[in-house]
Amino acid sequence: MKNPKKLAPEKIMTGPKSRRPTPSQLEWLKCGLGEPGGKLPLFDGLGQKVSERTIKSCIDKGWASPWFDNPIKPDWLVCKLTDEGRQQVTK
Repeated sequence: MKNPKKLAPEKIMTGPKSRRPTPSQLEWLKCGLGEPGGKLPLFDGLGQKVSERTIKSCIDKGWASPWFDNPIKPDWLVCKLTDEGRQQVTK
């Protein structure tokens, strides 16, 4: 029996089924650590809207969860850090 081919660590961590945050996801999730209730920002440090793709990916992986609906901007996802997300950030 042949030994299975081993992948380089960076290949394992960056695949579509990855259970580790990408650098942009990690940066966004870290913002919730010091906020009441773990609230995650809608905008980054440069005033740009956080990518919807980043937000939805973090929700899908259980690292963030929708917090409440924004009546003024219903298309904005207001989220908070989950316990699993907190574990990812503090590893």
